[in-house]
Amino acid sequence: MKKLLLPLTLLAWSLATFESIAKPPPNIVFILSDDQAWTDYGFMGHPEIKTPHLDELARQSLVFERGYVAAPLCRPSLASMLTGLYPFQHGITGNDVEGPNRRAELDVPVRKQFYTHQNFVRFLKNNGYLAHQSGKWWEGSWQDGGFTHGMTHGNPARGGRHGDEGLTIGRKSMKPVKEFIDLAIEKQRPFLTWYAPFLPHTPHNPPAQLLKKYIVPGRSMDEAKYYAMCEWFDSTCGELLDYLNKKEIRENTLVIYICDNGWAAASTNKDDPAQKLWKGYAQRSKSSPFEKGIRTPIMLSWPERIKNGRTQDLAHAIDLFPTIVAAAELKLTVKLPGINLLDRQARAKRKRVFGVCHSVYNMSPGNPDGTLQYLWCVENDWKLLLRYSGLDTTRYKQLHIWDKEPTRLYNLKSDPHEKNELSAMHPEIVNRLRKGIHEWHLAP
Repeated sequence: MKKLLLPLTLLAWSLATFESIAKPPPNIVFILSDDQAWTDYGFMGHPEIKTPHLDELARQSLVFERGYVAAPLCRPSLASMLTGLYPFQHGITGNDVEGPNRRAELDVPVRKQFYTHQNFVRFLKNNGYLAHQSGKWWEGSWQDGGFTHGMTHGNPARGGRHGDEGLTIGRKSMKPVKEFIDLAIEKQRPFLTWYAPFLPHTPHNPPAQLLKKYIVPGRSMDEAKYYAMCEWFDSTCGELLDYLNKKEIRENTLVIYICDNGWAAASTNKDDPAQKLWKGYAQRSKSSPFEKGIRTPIMLSWPERIKNGRTQDLAHAIDLFPTIVAAAELKLTVKLPGINLLDRQARAKRKRVFGVCHSVYNMSPGNPDGTLQYLWCVENDWKLLLRYSGLDTTRYKQLHIWDKEPTRLYNLKSDPHEKNELSAMHPEIVNRLRKGIHEWHLAP
């Protein structure tokens, strides 16, 4: 009787399948807030904003209280999360090439260049994951991004720009995400959900019952609406997390939380220089390199696999790609500057994090530094901002005119809201951090 010999490829597939059955890879639920300051959560100590569902997630998470994004603006920030690269490496430095002009034409080569880089969506799909896109998405359609399912068509002729149909998620319904989770369970496949609702982003039009809670004497209506939007966003996160529990898949699901960039609503305190307004929000928030523009809590939650707690270790959006790969026990096939946030030794070795700030509404393809406004560095308690004068050719060019200081130094431990500029008092720290910034920015 002849022995039945399996082809090597089939045998390898069989072994891989057996291994995955014995130890299935985790589902990845990626939750992304849109325009929310690092202070504006219950678990981060805000005295008024109610975020009970994210507070509960924080209790179940490893919380990096000192997380940072690569850029204080949604498109370059998301691009860095996806690729694990800085904006000057992946080429997405602003929201558009030339403001609202010729988007369909000018964005094609930028997006084509961007997709020469690996991203964690495509990486997971290539390793057997189903992947669903909803909410904010700039780089064309969900198919362009490497998802197997999604909502955003990305066609400028149909109004596609930064999420289009995907922006209804959370605001109108959670049904598309829930249906995708059901599909993945049915097919017994690990899955990734990119849940990036247009919340608490403008338009600030929260449900009336939420807004009513935040209207109090002495608080501007802009602030009240924004506070209510934060709670609305929190409620949608609760609905998503509850669904994971309902489907009994939470134990093998890694939940990642981060915000794309900060926000500070118009305040009633007009004498505060940090509250000068830009298009209805404080200048030292979104689109700026100050803490309310670039800082965010980062949370990693995986029951019985990641120990709950809080840490002051520096974390960065570029770390998410290598962290996801490590959690899924896959092998990273590209060299990335970030670290695996689950690796305590790597976190302990890190002394600094870096980032950029470019012009908001225009890019200079092929020359990313052409629109550079700031480079920044955080080292322990110190933060240095270096000011540049990148080209800003759009009608919004007054965005950063208010700040012409070439160097700003702050001690974040004693001055977390950056009110006391200390560069003249500590020239040795300025020189050390400036050198570090230049070495990082010029590194291959």
